[in-house]
Amino acid sequence: MLKLSILDQSPISKGSTAREALQQTKQLVQTAEKLGYTRFWVAEHHSTSGLASTSPEVLISHLATTTRHIRIGSGGVLLPQYSPYKVAENFKLLEALFPGRIDLGVGRSPGGGETIRLALTDGKKKNLIEFPRQLADLQGFLDGNLPNDHPYGTIKTAPAIDTRPQTWVLGLSRRGAKHAAKNSTGFTYGHFIDPEYGQEAAEKYVTYFQPTERMPYPKINACIFVVCADTQKEAEELAISQDLWLLAVEKGRSTQVVSVEESKNTPLSLEDEKRIMENRKRAVIGSPDYVKKELHRLGELYQTDEIMVITNIYDFEKRLRSYELLAETFQLH
Repeated sequence: MLKLSILDQSPISKGSTAREALQQTKQLVQTAEKLGYTRFWVAEHHSTSGLASTSPEVLISHLATTTRHIRIGSGGVLLPQYSPYKVAENFKLLEALFPGRIDLGVGRSPGGGETIRLALTDGKKKNLIEFPRQLADLQGFLDGNLPNDHPYGTIKTAPAIDTRPQTWVLGLSRRGAKHAAKNSTGFTYGHFIDPEYGQEAAEKYVTYFQPTERMPYPKINACIFVVCADTQKEAEELAISQDLWLLAVEKGRSTQVVSVEESKNTPLSLEDEKRIMENRKRAVIGSPDYVKKELHRLGELYQTDEIMVITNIYDFEKRLRSYELLAETFQLH
């Protein structure tokens, strides 16, 4: 049976506010738990007008307090900008508060342009090539097994607890897959960002995976844009707002999600139309039966029994309805 999970970026619809978007995220996670979704991850984005989720750690704590059993996590923490020790303690504390429910998803993404990166590191230039070392340190802090000769090998990561957050590496390439495999973490492929290398990345991860007591078997999921509605026609129309949002993101414009009506009335160049069609490869859009068929196909391609869904359309009620239809179709209960 294919399990479903959700990645939520707390998108801000035009005419709405960041506070309202965060309230919608809370409503969505509570709905997701009732519907039977496996996990619910929140994103980290900075200096954007259209996404309200800037601090996964803070938001995770709030969402976990308002739910009872669904796994809550980050999708993901921008590890290159931070101290692995501090990230480990943040998530060990979350795990202590909500045992067995916390996922620590980390990514190699710089999180934005040079100015944003420097603001996050308080002016210290950090190189992305440090990611493999940081990931190994992070897992060492979480497991409490840093080598004796490690510069921080004598540090005890607090709080002392008998469970650990589940670590995932978010990636877009074979390189990211190998990092996850080498460190015995889960691997999430960002199909919603770039579907081109997903199958290769999944194969590399399974091939190079190193089993441990903490993670004896490889664990993969793939994150995909999905818009589901009662009919194919309605889904296609709802997805127009997501199409225009993606186009605006790529052009560096305002990233608030505009309505279907405004999207339809936005002049598009031939190049814009081509780009929208290309971006549709990052998504599954349609009726429940069509979406179910496509997600099962992608599950086989990624060698996984879990698909993570992201839906960034204008109308929140229609977004909720999309998740409800998926739950019904996949019989998540």
